[in-house]
Amino acid sequence: MVNKALKCRTGNGRGPILAVLLGLLWLASGTPALAGHGIAMHGDPKFGPAFSKVDFVNPDAPKGGTLRLSVVGSFDSLNPFIVKGAPAFGPLVAYNRYLKNLVYETLLKRSPDEPFTLYGLLAEEVEMADDRRWVRFRLNPAARFQDGTPVTVEDVLFSWRTLKEKGRPNHRLYYGMVDKAEQTGEREITFQFKALGGQVNAELPLLIGLMPILPAHYFKDRPFERTTLTPIPGSGPYVIDGVEAGRRVVFKRDPNYWGKDLPINRGLYNFDRVSVDYYRDSTAELEAFKAGLIDFHQESDPTRWQELKGMAVEGGHAIRVAEIPNGWPAPMRGLVFNTRRDIFSDIRVRRALTLAFDFEWINENFFHGAYVRTKSYLDGSELAATGPAGKAVAKALASVEADQPALLAPPAPPPAAPGQAGLRANLRRAAGLLREAGWTVRDGQLVKAESGRPLTFEILIGNAADERLALHFARNLERLGVHAAVRSVDSAAYQSRLDDYDFDMIVYRWDLSLSPGNELAFYFGSQAARTPGTRNYMGVQSPAIDGLITRIVSAESREGLIAATRALDRVLWAGNYVIPLYHAPAEWLAYSPSLARPKKAPLEGYLLEAWWARP
Repeated sequence: MVNKALKCRTGNGRGPILAVLLGLLWLASGTPALAGHGIAMHGDPKFGPAFSKVDFVNPDAPKGGTLRLSVVGSFDSLNPFIVKGAPAFGPLVAYNRYLKNLVYETLLKRSPDEPFTLYGLLAEEVEMADDRRWVRFRLNPAARFQDGTPVTVEDVLFSWRTLKEKGRPNHRLYYGMVDKAEQTGEREITFQFKALGGQVNAELPLLIGLMPILPAHYFKDRPFERTTLTPIPGSGPYVIDGVEAGRRVVFKRDPNYWGKDLPINRGLYNFDRVSVDYYRDSTAELEAFKAGLIDFHQESDPTRWQELKGMAVEGGHAIRVAEIPNGWPAPMRGLVFNTRRDIFSDIRVRRALTLAFDFEWINENFFHGAYVRTKSYLDGSELAATGPAGKAVAKALASVEADQPALLAPPAPPPAAPGQAGLRANLRRAAGLLREAGWTVRDGQLVKAESGRPLTFEILIGNAADERLALHFARNLERLGVHAAVRSVDSAAYQSRLDDYDFDMIVYRWDLSLSPGNELAFYFGSQAARTPGTRNYMGVQSPAIDGLITRIVSAESREGLIAATRALDRVLWAGNYVIPLYHAPAEWLAYSPSLARPKKAPLEGYLLEAWWARP
């Protein structure tokens, strides 16, 4: 990185004395500062300081109209920052990827067209030590909460302390790595980070930039950690205008939104109103879209996608369809083994049950052959492990004592089962692995040889669309003498059981970016496996994985991150923690002709914030 002098603006009321004091503080830190309008995990931001807009929006998009959206599930809380309850914002953001920063904003805003770059939002400027031991934010003087209260340094400090102590596990993990946070100017706050093992987590300045900022004054007489259906004031472009518990949330664009003219926001947030209806299952959701009750629908089932494309071609139905390419890694979606359960602690059992999954039959009979099998936790990207390990990947594996020949060789593809003969061959291999693990068949049932305990487990389903997949898998398992019960529960019960890891097997997906980092510890780290509410649903506790996550988050170059991530992919893949499923080759979208979208989509894929209503 090129060292730069500390950047201080003058003429803003702080005067030369404060500028000198800040300069002395910088010198005392012992590391040069990199200052500017944005920061990137590696390299420089794509857009320079004088940019006026991003290049995946229509800057002249008209304002107005209503966008009607849908979510499968339910909710009982409007507080998305705590573990308790089922928050309305959880599925809206986590699974549909759209409408981030709708109500609650962060210090910096992520660009969906770059691996990991942030630009100024609540903070107009960011300064970062060259060794990333500290980061400083200067708040935008125009920033306001929706009740008109200015966003202050006190709000930032309150948010950090509160989320660190009472927030969701990922917030407690990330913000607990801060050694000290203090006000260092009228509108400035500096975070200093802990050095663990002599190293500072290089991603922390960006993670602090993505910290949601909460109104300290609002929580002065209100408990933070309770569920609530009373809207919490944010600073974003929309306010919550109506709530029907478990059924609907309505957002209204704030005409006084303080950040509407920021370059990073130009061309975004064009609808006057956004309504989100909640449906009990994906079938009901699709029927609502076909009936004209919803304006936008992202489909994942090929059968239904063929139906939607047919409706668009026929012309008698007012819908449009689009297949949008996505430059992000394909999601790792799979049947997840909870290795906290004794029956799944043996990798031979996990490998055996993986052999009983018949992707070819499922893809042809359920999905018209439209899916491709997932072969990596970062499939389709430069971060995926493919072929023999090169020198850089081998070095990363050796650094965590995970350089055994199996990890250096090309990763084995998921077992294929072409036709019934292929499935029978796989089941024979599975039976051999189970015998090696001490299981034997008695009276048609697989039992532990020494104890007679049967190999039975439950597949917990939270989405009705996954039920037939699980039932077909269970029928194949019966041929091995394994009994797998399929149990469907409602979304609230499903999330509660996931938070407590109260399941044997689930269907789940991890969405990783082109710049993975600290979220990996939340997904796959040993500490997360022992902490309720994380996404380490597989329960993996591996020193090698922990070490590679550390290498990824401390990588000083893009090349170093790629090598360490490819190494992690190999270790996760070799562990057989999930039975990998499949993914679509593009994003399948259906939408009302009343909607318009930019000609270009960002690297991440479609961005609903950039769409608008046709006049």
